[in-house]
Amino acid sequence: MNGTINPMHDRHSRNARLLLAFIGLTVAVGCAHQPPTPPKTIYQAGLSTVRVEQDPDSNVNTHPATLTATEVGTLLRGVRIWERRNVIHRLFVGNANKTRAFRDEEIAVLAPALAKALAQASPSDRIYYHLSHATEHGEEETTTGWLSVRDPILHLSLSEAHDRHGPGPDIGKYDRQMPNVPERSPAFDATFEPEDYLVKVSSGGRLFAPDQQEELQIRYREALQALPVQPGLEPRELSKPSQR
Repeated sequence: MNGTINPMHDRHSRNARLLLAFIGLTVAVGCAHQPPTPPKTIYQAGLSTVRVEQDPDSNVNTHPATLTATEVGTLLRGVRIWERRNVIHRLFVGNANKTRAFRDEEIAVLAPALAKALAQASPSDRIYYHLSHATEHGEEETTTGWLSVRDPILHLSLSEAHDRHGPGPDIGKYDRQMPNVPERSPAFDATFEPEDYLVKVSSGGRLFAPDQQEELQIRYREALQALPVQPGLEPRELSKPSQR
């Protein structure tokens, strides 16, 4: 009969509408929860690396940023570190000497890679760097941190600064004692010289833990106008440390 509604047809239509609604909801949820963009490696040599990764703290970085390798190297040469000492320690041995956080051979590795990474980064990215090389005593020395630009400020973080790590355990020996635990360097302080262009120094990390993060906020454009221009930098491999 023409006026009769087929129950079976009505049920199929209702199921089809529910299925379409479910598919639409799934697509919407998937779009709203897209996985973060995987890190992009800019430089890799052994354990040393420079990569662009998502910045967990900011999405307002002024990236991409245009800095030449020479400009990045000039800024890195202004970063200073020294051993953190308490009042009693300073009373007996005095203040620790400041040294450069980045040696010439380290700058030759980092500066071109960091400049390239900044040019490819998005506002939600930061630049991660990790330098690693073996010392003459068979230890591993590492320098690690992050870099980002939020005009007019360059944010440069250090979580390791020439940290020395002992060699790992020899797994080829049957008579193994406790493994050699990597040694961390003492806690350190950091600054940028000339300090006229240093806006702020922030210290992070967990209380009573070896983890730390020193973040320098630098008025980098003004600093570059005042600092002497360093020679051009060509990418090369990290070699043995030179005299500081």
